[in-house]
Amino acid sequence: MPRLDDLDAAVEAGLDALDTPQERETGRGKRILWSVLPPAGFLIVLIAVWQALWAAAFWPEYQLPAPLAVWHELWARISDAEAFGFIWTSVHRAVLGFLIAIVLATPLGLLVAKVRVVRSAIGPFLSGLQSLPSVAWVPAAVLWFGVTPTSMYAVLLLGSVPSIANGLVAGIDQVPPILPRVGKVMGAGRLQASWHILLPAALPGYLAGLKQGWAFSWRSLMAAEIIATSPLLGKGLGAYLDDGRTLSDMPTVISAIVLILLVGVGIELAVFRPLERAVLRTRGLSGAA
Repeated sequence: MPRLDDLDAAVEAGLDALDTPQERETGRGKRILWSVLPPAGFLIVLIAVWQALWAAAFWPEYQLPAPLAVWHELWARISDAEAFGFIWTSVHRAVLGFLIAIVLATPLGLLVAKVRVVRSAIGPFLSGLQSLPSVAWVPAAVLWFGVTPTSMYAVLLLGSVPSIANGLVAGIDQVPPILPRVGKVMGAGRLQASWHILLPAALPGYLAGLKQGWAFSWRSLMAAEIIATSPLLGKGLGAYLDDGRTLSDMPTVISAIVLILLVGVGIELAVFRPLERAVLRTRGLSGAA
């Protein structure tokens, strides 16, 4: 007959096994295939439909060019390295502005989340600014700062700061109340509690706000580059897209859209997807990633 201690140990081991996330054992090659094949298949279907519509001549050539014409334009810009210049001009500006937005939005989000009068005063305005189209700030920024890089950063910050701050506020609102109380009992001050307790506990919501903030930053910058063009600004992807519109050159327009999309997908896969997986893994939710 088994002893009581053995039964208790078996029960504890079973409970530990239930709490431990069970990850599927899949080979590296299989994971890569599942990551690559579905998007590749979708892209092939999309190009096939595009080619069929072009061959059917439902629209004139200047409205719907052949996929091959777009490829020739895109490859020409890549071959002469112009595409990399466009990407660098836009991406380095977007990344710098996004980092500044994080520095500004993080303490703002903490303040709104933890000080009731501040939330009552500016919380609704943050939500309103988040829903305001970023392109609406471009004329105002140009009148304030001229057609300069400063106007670009102003539009970028006005588009991204509210999203990041609201994401942090939402994350903090979902933190269990017991955690700040434990920190207070252990002697943590307000700054220590914010850095060591609130921010880590609110990380999923904060990360969602960062992703949305980057999306707003990128869209805001593209809108600003399309509307405000000047030699002082350099030539980014938005200006390249506007060149296609000005010249009524649809292959150029679609090539610019493809490059803008590739940058967005690349940032998601290289930065936010690994961060999201790391956060989920630390919370025993790696299977959801």
